[in-house]
Amino acid sequence: MDRLEIRGLQVKARHGADPGEREHEQWFEIDIVAEMDLSAAAASDEIGETLHYGELYQDVVDGVQATSHALLERVASEVIELIFVDPRVARAEVRVAKPGLLGGATPSVTLARENPRFVGRLQ
Repeated sequence: MDRLEIRGLQVKARHGADPGEREHEQWFEIDIVAEMDLSAAAASDEIGETLHYGELYQDVVDGVQATSHALLERVASEVIELIFVDPRVARAEVRVAKPGLLGGATPSVTLARENPRFVGRLQ
């Protein structure tokens, strides 16, 4: 299966479980991997044959900024749902990290899921 990736997406948002974390925006780093058949896009050179990563980028930024959750797991789950709007995506992996939170250490969560709306054939 082919992979379309967005690495190092940075967004300021209000998520966190500890008191006060949601009062101020913090930086989050997001990595996205969407697995889908990219052969039609490679052959046609047409953007309509692929997942438009510019639009996905903006959807993720808007979605992460529009909500406020306690857990990174919830944020990552919502990002995966944004990816799965496109039924051509078979699987996705999302990593959400909170850099600099723990004295230089970066906590992160990675979720990997199959798209229940997938239309196509697995390779």
